[in-house]
Amino acid sequence: MDFTLKIYKKLLLALKENGYSFFTFEEYCSGKTTGKFVILRHDVDLRAGHSVATARVEVELGIKASYYFRVVPESNQPDKIMAIADMGHEIGYHYEDLSIFGGRDDKAIVHFKDQLEYFRQFYPVKTICMHGSPTSKFDNRAIWKSYNYRDYGIIGEPYFDVNFNEVFYLTDTGRCWDGERYSVRDKVNSAFKETYHATSEIIETANSGTLPTKIMITTHPQRWTNNIGEWLLEFVLQNAKNTIKRLIVRP
Repeated sequence: MDFTLKIYKKLLLALKENGYSFFTFEEYCSGKTTGKFVILRHDVDLRAGHSVATARVEVELGIKASYYFRVVPESNQPDKIMAIADMGHEIGYHYEDLSIFGGRDDKAIVHFKDQLEYFRQFYPVKTICMHGSPTSKFDNRAIWKSYNYRDYGIIGEPYFDVNFNEVFYLTDTGRCWDGERYSVRDKVNSAFKETYHATSEIIETANSGTLPTKIMITTHPQRWTNNIGEWLLEFVLQNAKNTIKRLIVRP
């Protein structure tokens, strides 16, 4: 079975054993990455408790990651955020302010500043990452056409501050690793042609020594669980979401 904590741990171990170092996105933006590396990012859209579980797996392996939290109750759970920060992980803001305010960038930026200060109660937030808001017609990144996130003490946003022609992007959007056809906005322009469907394929490629040497991995921890009931529920719900998303992204 894919998308369990067991196979997630196997993925991290395979990367470690094949010479990859792990960095938070904040560390990448601060120029601390060297050699073969993975920038490990998590978008906490739902089920914040699952993020605590992935964070614990990482701590067991001596790995730090970046966790981006939304303002919605399913994600914004202070006890879970604090637990993850206390483990030494980076906390960031998974912003969707423009979608929340129907494209009103003046209202959206006020909300952004307020929420940024809120999340800074738990961690000195220095990086942010947009939420794709697939059912909204507004791209949350568009707020930066009117404002500059660096004016708010932010040093990085993945979709603006990573050269994806140099850093290979892997995301589990769509509950697979080749789900671009299901993705409304979690996609990047890249010169890399490699594609993988299952986590086991990434592990095999890492073990063969043919995986790109610079990688950003993005997961949505809601998908990763050893609980069979939760695993089946996510499987069913994601298949339904994929059907809807394919209609949205269809040319």
